[in-house]
Amino acid sequence: MISDKISEWFYQYNKDIYHFLLYYVGSGDIDDLVQEVFMRAIKGFDTYKSKSSVKTWLFSIARNVALDEIRKRKRTRLRNVLSFTGYEAKERNTPENQLQLNEDNLVLYKVINSLKPNYRDVIILRAIKELSVSETADILQWNENKVRITYHRALIALREKKEAIQDEKD
Repeated sequence: MISDKISEWFYQYNKDIYHFLLYYVGSGDIDDLVQEVFMRAIKGFDTYKSKSSVKTWLFSIARNVALDEIRKRKRTRLRNVLSFTGYEAKERNTPENQLQLNEDNLVLYKVINSLKPNYRDVIILRAIKELSVSETADILQWNENKVRITYHRALIALREKKEAIQDEKD
């Protein structure tokens, strides 16, 4: 039965999906996004190919949910900027958001989000979620060589941006 299979996957992968989404979109109601991932998994169960890993399939869905959320936030920010409400500054400085990310994670989050999207994707999947090259390639729909090269370049960019932020603090 589909619901039993999805429930099993939820209990097995919900924390991984949660952390992936937290790093990808930052703050917000991540629980709702995790729920959206599994709702889409139920709707798209017929498209799941059993030859691919369940985990990579769910991460692919999570990535799409995250991208949709980022697009939605950009539209909301743009509307608010045009109406001069200052929404973005209020959103970032809520006590809930500050508690959610400790200082080290906040710096890492800022650095990761400052990377270009391809670098951000591969850093989150390879370094943070510790997925294999082949799993990452499946999720991003890249070949494995591109994953390796992009990951190497992303690590260099990440290191440089982190050092720049540390230099600013000193």
